[in-house]
Amino acid sequence: MSVAVRFAPSPTGLLHVGNVRLALVNWLFARKAGGNFLLRLDDTDEERSKPEYAEGIERDLTWLGLTWDRFARESDRYGRYDEVAAALKAAGRLYPCYETPEELNLKRASLVSQGRPPIYDRAALRLTDADRARLESEGRKPHWRFKLEHTPVEWTDLVRGPVHFEGSALSDPVLIREDGRPLYTLTSVVDDADLAITHVIRGEDHVANTAVQIQIFEAVGGVVPVFAHLPLLTDATGQGLSKRLGSLSVASLREEEGIEPMALASLLAKLGTSDAIEPRLTLDELVAEFDIAKVSRATPKFDPEELLRLNARILHLLPFERVAGELAALGLDDADAAFWEAVRPNLSRVAEARDWWAVTHAPVAPAADDPAFLAEAAALLPEEPWDLSTWGTWTGAVKAKTGRKGKDLFLPLRRALTGRDHGPELKNLLPLIGRTRAQKRLAGETA
Repeated sequence: MSVAVRFAPSPTGLLHVGNVRLALVNWLFARKAGGNFLLRLDDTDEERSKPEYAEGIERDLTWLGLTWDRFARESDRYGRYDEVAAALKAAGRLYPCYETPEELNLKRASLVSQGRPPIYDRAALRLTDADRARLESEGRKPHWRFKLEHTPVEWTDLVRGPVHFEGSALSDPVLIREDGRPLYTLTSVVDDADLAITHVIRGEDHVANTAVQIQIFEAVGGVVPVFAHLPLLTDATGQGLSKRLGSLSVASLREEEGIEPMALASLLAKLGTSDAIEPRLTLDELVAEFDIAKVSRATPKFDPEELLRLNARILHLLPFERVAGELAALGLDDADAAFWEAVRPNLSRVAEARDWWAVTHAPVAPAADDPAFLAEAAALLPEEPWDLSTWGTWTGAVKAKTGRKGKDLFLPLRRALTGRDHGPELKNLLPLIGRTRAQKRLAGETA
């Protein structure tokens, strides 16, 4: 059996890190097994689904490198859902109900006040043909519920282990709205069955829904997939995430925070597992390490500060070829490997390279607060060409001439050459600054 998984977001908002974690786990699971990954847009909520959100989903996944092998869109499959609904009606598994939302709310409130679970009472099954005709003559349109079997529902979850539900403790779900449109509980099953999905990996908020959907799989003649329900990601304070509120959206992490895709992937692949979180430079590394059995049932928390630290660690490892495009997008078209290797140890985001490009290639107002010492140092500047050994040769000569050492030697030179107290190693920066600019800065000139 070839493994087939799916990521099925609804295009009703921006993907947040919790959504993308599920996409990543599905993708890693498929790639580890040599299977295929389906991107399916669950877009039957026509009021809230937007083309720009659908485009955003594809953009976010592409940025992360989560390529899909197949693509589907629920809105293209209404005819198929109608076929399945008709068959379920004919088999007596879908039945019409006429209660209004207000009436259903009253029923639920009454049951809860009695300390009973708010399970639908199947009153609609007791309606006669005359009753239904009368209700429809009043203008009521039916919604359609799936009649569950009151038998145990069991499965072995890849994360939660054995799961058991009593069918009698579940409420018959609504599968078709009053306007005739199908709901997720039906469309998801039909798609998973038709598209031969073997493993459904999703959030633990779907556990009860899975118990219902297993009976629907059986009713439509589909093969019941293997299920895995992951604990939902929260923010650092333990609050839930929301697409509609834009909580920790992938777009904001990419466009506003300057996060590298492998930093996000490295973190999300390990959150909530027994593995240590370490920087990885390729998805292939994460595939090799992936094992869904390592996923814990504890609630994982997403800490943006941890992500930023990981982002810095990854930048310190990335070769120039991996960031050349980002540097060019920042306007640093002439940046080369020497510049990148000089500045990357001091970066937490690629955008910060602009500051060091300005230090090495643009006029800098030096902090020349020890002019006599700086004049002596300037007189000892070696002739070009300069390389990585120049700084050591020059400072050795300055130390011998002035007797200075340690901070008294190095800090005045750094402040004069860069205008700053801290930064990348000067043995790397000095060849980029060049002799002419260095000499002027040591003399207190903006250069």
